[in-house]
Amino acid sequence: MEDAKIERRAGVQATSDRLWELVSDLPGWNRWNPHETDVEGAIAFGGQLTITEAFPGQGERRAAARVAEWRPYVRLVWTENRGFLFRTLRYIDIEELEKGRCIVSSGHKFAGLRGELFHDKHRNALREAHQAIVDGLKAAAEG
Repeated sequence: MEDAKIERRAGVQATSDRLWELVSDLPGWNRWNPHETDVEGAIAFGGQLTITEAFPGQGERRAAARVAEWRPYVRLVWTENRGFLFRTLRYIDIEELEKGRCIVSSGHKFAGLRGELFHDKHRNALREAHQAIVDGLKAAAEG
């Protein structure tokens, strides 16, 4: 069985500082992220996030998530328990290759039987959405 994971990456001509500035500005996500907007909360271990999501093929929804891991200039990870047998892990990674050149990744991991079924059903649309997210972050960082 294929991993229940979606990830898209893009090379970015910007520093990790600039990328982290955009990622850590939660209220500013709507300027570069077309699928996760109106983000509220705190980037802190166990911090609560509330995110309006509008992924292709799904209706808009408010998601309540918890920050699972964060490392300034490198990574932000948040999780959501969507009920019985459905958990998601969502992340944005920044890898600085050299000063002013990075790779940024946006991804989702799905767990639990319902999570894996959701992944199978929406896999192609989610790939496109994550590509739009990294493209938006790249454009904002380089602009």
